[in-house]
Amino acid sequence: MKLNNKHIDLSAPRVMTIVNVTPDSFYDGSRSFTEKEIEHHVARAIEEGADMLDVGGCSSRPNADDVAVDEEIARVGRAMKVIRRVCPEMEVSIDTFRAEVVRRIVAEWGACIVNDISAGELDPEMITAVARLGLPYVAMHMRGTPTTMQSMTDYSDIVEEVRTYFVQKISDLRKAGIEDIVIDPGFGFAKTLEQNYQLMNGLHRLGDLGAPMLVGISRKSMIYKLLNTTPAEALNGTTALHLEALRQGAKILRVHDTREAVEVVKIYNQLNKTT
Repeated sequence: MKLNNKHIDLSAPRVMTIVNVTPDSFYDGSRSFTEKEIEHHVARAIEEGADMLDVGGCSSRPNADDVAVDEEIARVGRAMKVIRRVCPEMEVSIDTFRAEVVRRIVAEWGACIVNDISAGELDPEMITAVARLGLPYVAMHMRGTPTTMQSMTDYSDIVEEVRTYFVQKISDLRKAGIEDIVIDPGFGFAKTLEQNYQLMNGLHRLGDLGAPMLVGISRKSMIYKLLNTTPAEALNGTTALHLEALRQGAKILRVHDTREAVEVVKIYNQLNKTT
């Protein structure tokens, strides 16, 4: 994957740390709203070994409050200001489904990865904007919107249907002129708890699509509901699933807890050396 004329090597797994500039993300430990909070969060992520940061200014949890475009841009810009000061060379991903957010953030702060939960389905201008700017693009599988997605969980074979979706999506994105594509199977988005585990178990079936895979399962309900706990108590389950995701072919882990994810990657890499 290429960004700012630099190649991001995905031959080995990478850790992408979440920087939520929102007051209402599902896991309150990830929220960093003021510049001081953002700086502390970013500095800690770097110290613990993050390879890239994923900045979000609009929560995508079910039934999250709508955020105006200008407010989302202001939130993301607040984080970008800190990141460019603290770690100017760090690769940054912008978690947004809005083309206007991408255009304005890139114009002010430079090229970034675009991480779109809707894979271009929620804003018809997104794909064109990303292609024109020559940005790497993370396309996630979701049905509907964050408000309606959990009413759209009717699958006959979830792994095969997600795979078929990405076969077509990757083709469409390449035809539109996007060269660097990452796929995200969308754990927790339009999927029941059981379907999330079916998808995890069959994740390797997405490995021959010609695009690296990002997995975002950190502290999600598929973990804490299964274990009858809370997001705050879901780190152990997250770590277990991170190792399985890597074993199934994931190249990027999108995480709240950097140090623990970096340790999982190190263990996974060591296991691979011994086989």
